[in-house]
Amino acid sequence: MSEPTLFVEVHILQSVPPSNINRDDSGTPKQALYGGARRARISSQAWKRATRIEFAKTEAPADRATRTKRIATLLAERLGRPESEGGAALEAAQADRLAAALMEPLGIKKSAKKEEQSAYLLFFGKRQLDDLVRLLGGRAAELAALPDKELQEETSKLPVVSALSTGHPAEVALFGRMVADLKDLNVDAAVQVAHALSTHAVRTEFDYYTAVDDENTEDSGAGMIGTVEFNSATLYRYAVLGTHQLRNNLTSAEATREATVRFIDAFTRSMPTGHQNSFAHRTLPHLVLVTVRTDQPVNLVSAFEEPVTGNQGLAAESATALADELKTAGETWGTVPQRTLATYALESDKLAEAFGPSLPFQTLLEEVGNTVGAWLTHGEIPAQRTEAAQAGHR
Repeated sequence: MSEPTLFVEVHILQSVPPSNINRDDSGTPKQALYGGARRARISSQAWKRATRIEFAKTEAPADRATRTKRIATLLAERLGRPESEGGAALEAAQADRLAAALMEPLGIKKSAKKEEQSAYLLFFGKRQLDDLVRLLGGRAAELAALPDKELQEETSKLPVVSALSTGHPAEVALFGRMVADLKDLNVDAAVQVAHALSTHAVRTEFDYYTAVDDENTEDSGAGMIGTVEFNSATLYRYAVLGTHQLRNNLTSAEATREATVRFIDAFTRSMPTGHQNSFAHRTLPHLVLVTVRTDQPVNLVSAFEEPVTGNQGLAAESATALADELKTAGETWGTVPQRTLATYALESDKLAEAFGPSLPFQTLLEEVGNTVGAWLTHGEIPAQRTEAAQAGHR
């Protein structure tokens, strides 16, 4: 019998002003052809990183994760700290040597370009470095004094891989980790994020700018001239969180419920920072729709396969198209969400019919937490609240 599944999906409509949030190698805002029309696109990698940074703002520093090629350097720094601070009080050379030996079981090879770095990025929790130090059992100085061969033999006996394969912080549990050379270190991601697409056709424009030399009083010419490409768009953003996978990664039901709520909050409020100083493009969504399913995720981007024209406003027409797509998918395929929760600032009877009444965002998060908590505890999803009940809960 297959494991029960619970998918929590986040659908967001958000307008951004002239901006270049995510550019390609030539500096052009990323684009995609969809439904025969050129669309603005923000890559999933860009928005995942923005979400992870937003998520980490409320995380205690010790519970943070980091993605870096410098794991050996960070471990050596830990080993060099006084024992009262969780280290081993080793001298720098000893700490570097012992850290390198501890990394051997991971098969982490040094970069050909930079000796102190690994050949690839590794995503791990900062507390997991403390776990590696504890593996030494107070023998750090003794091990660091051993000849190379004996040091390698001793460190190979330590469960280094196991220490990095358990006790994952929420960030790693959510976004996963892939290590091609050592599959035991892999963590299946609980979250999938789609590339954000504009709901309408978009044309790239150019901003011609000049910079003035403040000390130049001899002529009126510019000290520098240039161009930057930009566009503006109403974006459809989508992410899905597999609560069952997150529970497997974290092992704790309460930690799973909390991480789910915090992920939705972070994904909603996050914004990639490309050219942010030039465009100040940070906005809040028009609509946040959360759908809870037990069968399979459903990305509703098909709502915009025919580009929205914006005759009555891009945001309003996009929201109506999304409401129609949710209803059509349910009627055609029988994929009706177990629960639907929404926060929106658009007045429309169609939206209220499709999504339910607009809830304050904090109330939406609380309802998601209650839903996930009930499923984790009892294996059941609370019944969809009626409009009157949801309005009363506010």
